Amino acid sequence: MAAAGKAKDFYKVLGVSEKANGDQIKKSYRKLAKKYHPDANRGDARAADRFKEVGEAYSVLSDAQKRNQYDQMRKLGSFGFDPRAGGPVRSPGAGGMGSTFSFEDFQGGFGNVSDLFSSLFDLGKKGPSGSSRPGQSGRNPRSQRRKGAHVEYVVEISFVTAARGGKIALDIPISEDCATCAGDGAKLGTEAKHCGECSGSGTISFGQGGFAVKRPCPACFGRGILPETPCASCSGRGTVRQQRKMSLNVRSGVDTGSKVRLSGKGERGRAGGPPGDLIITYNVKPHNFFKRDGLDVHVSVPVNIVQATLGSKISVKTISGARVVLVIPEGTQSGTKFRVRKQGIEKGDRMGDQYVEIVVTVPDKLSEEDRKAMQEFGDASGLKH
Repeated sequence: MAAAGKAKDFYKVLGVSEKANGDQIKKSYRKLAKKYHPDANRGDARAADRFKEVGEAYSVLSDAQKRNQYDQMRKLGSFGFDPRAGGPVRSPGAGGMGSTFSFEDFQGGFGNVSDLFSSLFDLGKKGPSGSSRPGQSGRNPRSQRRKGAHVEYVVEISFVTAARGGKIALDIPISEDCATCAGDGAKLGTEAKHCGECSGSGTISFGQGGFAVKRPCPACFGRGILPETPCASCSGRGTVRQQRKMSLNVRSGVDTGSKVRLSGKGERGRAGGPPGDLIITYNVKPHNFFKRDGLDVHVSVPVNIVQATLGSKISVKTISGARVVLVIPEGTQSGTKFRVRKQGIEKGDRMGDQYVEIVVTVPDKLSEEDRKAMQEFGDASGLKH
C-alpha cells in the first residue's frame, strides 16, 4: 500500500478530489483498475503495484465509515499529509527549523505503516511482495464465511423405479476445489492479492435505489483475492468442474416433479463456510404398458371377439412384477374396466389399485371358413350383416 515511513494519499491515487462523491470515486477506480489490471500488464511489476494501490484506496474511500476516519486523520496530519497540498506536515523544531513528520515517529504499538492501516481499515496483512496473501488459518482475511451454492439436478428414472422405488447411480456435474492450488487459484509458490473489483469482499452489489442484490464478484469468482500467476489447472478460478459419482435411494411413489434435498451435498462453502445442498428433481419416463393416475395404475388388455363373447380368463401383469388372473365374463364389451385391488403404487401407508380396461379386437381379415361361420352366427343371433 505504501512504502515504510510514508503514506499514499488515497485521493491522489484515484485521481479525485477530496469532495468527490461515491459515483466519481467508483468511476475513477474502475478506469484505473482496468488500466493496471495484471491480466492487461503481464510481467509489469509497477503496474501490479499500481493496481494494488488503486484497490486499497478504493476499499477505504468507497466505505463511508472508513473514509470518514481517513479524512479526520488526514486533516490532522496523522498520516504526514498536508491538507492543502498533500505533502508532509512540518512541525516546529529547534532553531526554527522544520522537521518532517514520519510514521517512524507514530508507531503507537504498530510495527509499520501496513500494520497501522490494517488495524484502521482492515486491509489485511501483506506478504513479502506487498500483496495480500491468505494465511494458513484462513484463506482470505477479508472474505466472509459463505455457504456453498445449492445444486439443482434433474434425473430421469424409469416408471417402475418411480413406482416401486430402488437405487440409482448419479453422475452430478459440480464445482470442486482445485486440488493443484487447494482452491486459491494461484500457481504454487506465487502470491495472491486482494481483488480490486470487490475490495476483497468477494461480492458486488447490483441494483438501484434502496434495492440491491449481492452476487459473487466476477473478477475473483467470489474469493476476494486475485492470483498474480493463475494456477494452470483451474485458470485461476480456484475450482474445477468435475463429475461427482453417487448413489441415491428412490422412495416408492415418486412422480415427475418430485424433489429430494440432500443436505451438504452441493457446492463447497467459502472461507470455511458450510456446503450447499443438492436438490434432485425426478423426471419419470413413460411406460409402454402402465399408465399412472395418482397411486392407481391403468392398463389396457386386448381380447379377441370370442373371448369377449363367450367369456375367458386372462393373465395380467402388475406393477409389482407379479401376474394376476382376471376372469372376463361372457358378453364383455370393449372399454369395460376391472379393478384389481392393492396392485397399484405404494406410498407411505397408502396403496393404489390397478384398473384393467378390456379392448375387444376384431380380425382384419377372415378366411372363407371363418366368414361362413360368422355369417351363420349372425343369422342365428338375428344380427344384421
